[in-house]
Amino acid sequence: MPNIKIFSGSSHPDLSQKIADRLGLELGKVVTKKFSNQETCVEIGESVRGEDVYIVQSGCGEINDNLMELLIMINACKIASSSRVTAVIPCFPYARQDKKDKGFFDIPVDNLYAEPAVLKWIKENILEWKDCIIVSPDAGGAKSLSLLVTSIADRLNVDFALIHKERKKANEVDRMVLVGDVRDRVAILVDDMADTCGTICHAADKLISVGATKVYAILTHGIFSGPAISRINDACFEAVVVTNTIPQEEKMKQCSKIQVIDISMILAEAIRRTHNGESVSYLFSHVPL
Repeated sequence: MPNIKIFSGSSHPDLSQKIADRLGLELGKVVTKKFSNQETCVEIGESVRGEDVYIVQSGCGEINDNLMELLIMINACKIASSSRVTAVIPCFPYARQDKKDKGFFDIPVDNLYAEPAVLKWIKENILEWKDCIIVSPDAGGAKSLSLLVTSIADRLNVDFALIHKERKKANEVDRMVLVGDVRDRVAILVDDMADTCGTICHAADKLISVGATKVYAILTHGIFSGPAISRINDACFEAVVVTNTIPQEEKMKQCSKIQVIDISMILAEAIRRTHNGESVSYLFSHVPL
């Protein structure tokens, strides 16, 4: 594709490379380093004049440093006379703290969805999927999560259930109440992210205790901080499935239950469509080949 450059921040170079490979492009040359006072320095190593620039940087690892690195990269490309700069942010940082549905942008924003890739994984990897039940582990959580769970259930033409949880404080669940019947069925927990994994592990125990035959967890973003890995290892999951918006190689070495859905093709196709002025809404219901 002419007049397009893709640069990778330091948060997830493997995903950036996969995106570039799918587009048949080389990643742009960029050097990131820190001064002795720990300020971030970014040097763009090639001309971006008149180019349509895409910068891939996920909200993981050293989140604050990576966010600042992204902002500096955007600024560097803009002052170097690029025609347009687009940030590709697989895992959007600070989204957990924003309860107003991201209403603070004054520039175009396309929110991409992992749902088509999740549906594909379920059909290809769970033999009993036609008689499964989709479960939301947090009925009182974000509206977007409830819509995701019901949408997946509708498109699979299966039932869904809800777990209502009461928290005493953040990351600590006090009590769980299941609404729905999971007896003698495969239960698939669906959530947008898992951090310390207390909620999904408690939810899995609850589902098994009321008669579910197997429990899977499918998560868009696997943060897996603190005791998450040991909790998953001790829990009754058949598999915990996450996308690769966050690097998972080290976590997979520590936990054989973690499986990864590659979403690089979705991001690559979104870049291609944006560059060519095409609609990205096709990606809301289809997985690019």
